[in-house]
Amino acid sequence: MTETHRAVDDAERARAQGGRGGRRFGLPANGPWAARLSPRRLPDELGVLVVLTLLVAGIGIPYPDFLDSDNLLTTAHNSVYISLMACGMVFALAMREVDLSVGGSYAMCLVVGALLIREGVEPWLAVPAVLLTGTALGVFNALVTTLLALPSFIVTLGTLMLFRGVGLALADGKQITDLPLDDSFFTLAGGDAGGVPFALWVLLAVTAVLTVVLARTRFGSRVRAIGSNPDAAAFSGIPVVRTRVQALALSGLTTACASVLALAYYGAGDPTLGQGYELQAIAACIIGGTPLAGGRGSVVGAVAGALILSVVASGLVFFEVPINWTSFATGAVILVAVAADSVLRRTGRRRESRRH
Repeated sequence: MTETHRAVDDAERARAQGGRGGRRFGLPANGPWAARLSPRRLPDELGVLVVLTLLVAGIGIPYPDFLDSDNLLTTAHNSVYISLMACGMVFALAMREVDLSVGGSYAMCLVVGALLIREGVEPWLAVPAVLLTGTALGVFNALVTTLLALPSFIVTLGTLMLFRGVGLALADGKQITDLPLDDSFFTLAGGDAGGVPFALWVLLAVTAVLTVVLARTRFGSRVRAIGSNPDAAAFSGIPVVRTRVQALALSGLTTACASVLALAYYGAGDPTLGQGYELQAIAACIIGGTPLAGGRGSVVGAVAGALILSVVASGLVFFEVPINWTSFATGAVILVAVAADSVLRRTGRRRESRRH
C-alpha cells in the first residue's frame, strides 16, 4: 500500500466513512477495500443533476421556447467559462485551498493572447503561450502562499487585483481589437463543430479528463488526503507543498483555457471581463458538492453547478424578471443548494449511524 493510500485511509477513518463495511466480508476495516464495500450514499453529482433537470423543466413547462435546442445550447455555452474555472477550483477546494484570483487571471490571459495575436503571432501558436501564462500565475499563487505561510484566500485576494491590474495596464485600459478574425482559430474555436459550440466540446473533454484525474490518479488521492486531514497527510510523507503548487497551477491552467475560448468567441481582448467570475466559480463548486472543508470534490458536480447558475440567469429573462434581480436570484440559489446539501448529509449520517 502506498503512502498516498495510507493517508487516504486515515482521512476516511477520521471522517467516519467506510471502516466498518469491510468486517462484514472478513476484510480489514482499514484497507482500500473497506471504502469500496461499505455502504455509500448516492453520488453527489446525482442530486445536483436532478436539481438541474427540475430547474430546466420548471422553466420549460410554462415557457416551451426555453427548451428550444438553440436556447439550451446558448445557455450551456454561457456557462463554459465559469465551468472551466470551477473544474480547476475543485482541486484547490478539495485540499482546503481557495483561488480567488481566477477572475483576474482570466482577464490577464485574455489580454496576453490578444496582444500576441495583434503583434503578429499565429493565433494557434499564441494558445500555448496563454496556457503557460495561466499556469505560471497559478504557480505564483502557490509559491507566495507557501513562502509567506499565508492562507491562499488572502494571497489570491491580493493577486486577483494584481493580475487584473496587469491586464488593464497591458491593454492600456482599452479593448484590444484589430485581430485576424478570418483565421481558423476564430472561426473554429469561436464557432460551432457539429452543430454544437466548440467551447462545449472542450468543456466536455476537460470535465472527463479531470474527473479521472481527481478520482483515479495519485495526484487526486493526494489532494483528497490533504483536504481530509492535512496533518495525517504530512505525517504519511505526502508532499503537501508540491501538491499545493500542482493544484493551484491546474486552477490557473483551466482559467487560461477559458480565456482562450473567450478570445476566440469574442474576437477581442477586453481587460474588464471576468469580474465576479471567481465567486461564481466557487459557488458552482459548492452547489456541485465540493465543500470548503475539503476532502472531496466533484468535477461533474461543479460543471452542473455552473449550468444551474446559467439556467437561472436565462430563466429570469423568460420570467421577465428585471436584470437587477439576477444577483439576488443567484445568491438565493446558492443558499438553497448549500442548505439542502447540509440537510441531506446530516440525514445520511444519521441513517448510517442507525445502520451500524
